[in-house]
Amino acid sequence: MTRVCALDELTPLDPRRVVIGKHTVCVVRIEDDVYAIGDVCSHAEVSLSEGEVDPDTRHIECWKHGSQFSLETGEPDSLPAVLPVPVYTARVEGGDVFVEVEE
Repeated sequence: MTRVCALDELTPLDPRRVVIGKHTVCVVRIEDDVYAIGDVCSHAEVSLSEGEVDPDTRHIECWKHGSQFSLETGEPDSLPAVLPVPVYTARVEGGDVFVEVEE
């Protein structure tokens, strides 16, 4: 697991783009829960960390074409995206956020 930041550094509902090795990851905080998914929309090669988060459905919306991706599964719930984005394990330990990616 890689430390990406302190939990206090993540503003709730404000996605953050981080690079871990060769992976670009979108990290999202909803209350005290943290999610990590692939940062690139599977439809248009656009950064998901620039999108809006829906805390009720736990989705992030691609700002370019409006596809919404589950922060829990990476699956798109609306067109035009039809392919999922990767989901990574995110954990909070001792006030720090850690994300696990497979190299």
